[in-house]
Amino acid sequence: MADSIPHGGNLREAARRHDIALADWLDLSTGINPFGYPVPPVPPDAWRRLPEDDDGVAACAARYYGAESALPVAGSQAVIRVLPALLKGGVAAVAPLTYGEYAPAFARAGHRIVTLDTDADDLPDAVDHVIVANPNNPTAARLSRDTLLRWHAQLARRGGTLIVDEAFADVDPGASLADIATRDGLVVLRSVGKFFGLAGIRAGFVLAAPDVQRALRDTLGAWTVGGPARHAVQAAFADLDWQRDTRARLHRDGARLGALLASHGFDLRSTPLFSWMPTPDAAALQHALAQRGIWTRLFALPEMTTSLRIGLPGADGDWARLERALADLCA
Repeated sequence: MADSIPHGGNLREAARRHDIALADWLDLSTGINPFGYPVPPVPPDAWRRLPEDDDGVAACAARYYGAESALPVAGSQAVIRVLPALLKGGVAAVAPLTYGEYAPAFARAGHRIVTLDTDADDLPDAVDHVIVANPNNPTAARLSRDTLLRWHAQLARRGGTLIVDEAFADVDPGASLADIATRDGLVVLRSVGKFFGLAGIRAGFVLAAPDVQRALRDTLGAWTVGGPARHAVQAAFADLDWQRDTRARLHRDGARLGALLASHGFDLRSTPLFSWMPTPDAAALQHALAQRGIWTRLFALPEMTTSLRIGLPGADGDWARLERALADLCA
């Protein structure tokens, strides 16, 4: 059965809906780096041999994240689907607008879902688990390390868990909890797809206490990340010059996108990888951009103002195309 939870990157659906050839689209519907890491040629053995746990990928990831250990997984998505069943049953607090997979996954595992007040100093006594993305997708909101540490301490005392999705943290890792992720009651999820622009390899890492990693490894089974993906990860994590240059470029491009949208009167929040605009006209704006072959991500919840997330253009021609489209629409 097809997954009913909407995501960005559904470009083929957009092409069918608007009758525009797939090759003619500019896809800004995700927060993925448009200039992905240039993976070196894959060794033939990576295709022929089964992946081996002692090939150095986990240790390489631990060094990159500044963590004690790291469990390779087929992207955060695989973990989101199985982790809730490994935690004690209870009440799970999720932000009203965040990555859409969390609430359904916890609900399927029998947890009761409540709305998380991200401005609260203290968590309600009834909450057992808190799930946050930092920075948040799509609102770009950021929680301080102090806030996360306070929430973790409160949850740990009651046998609960703080799950922090740091998929967009690579550009600004200052608030990351990777260095303390082995503490009881803390799980940190990291993604290779966003900053490195390698979403297609489906690779991520779980930073958590050893017993949590063992439980996830036993549940997910062997060979969760294939040989070519492991090759790409090791190369990307070892390339410090590329990482430094990419962080600088993403900060410049993120600021450029925010300034472009603000110049047309939009109120927005930004990360270096995307901008988010809450506006009652979000659906009409998405449709108008789509008619020009520019795909964006619409968020429409009954209890919230509609909003639009726009990712970074890549080539100069892509920037010019977005600028022309916004100028036409706002004229």
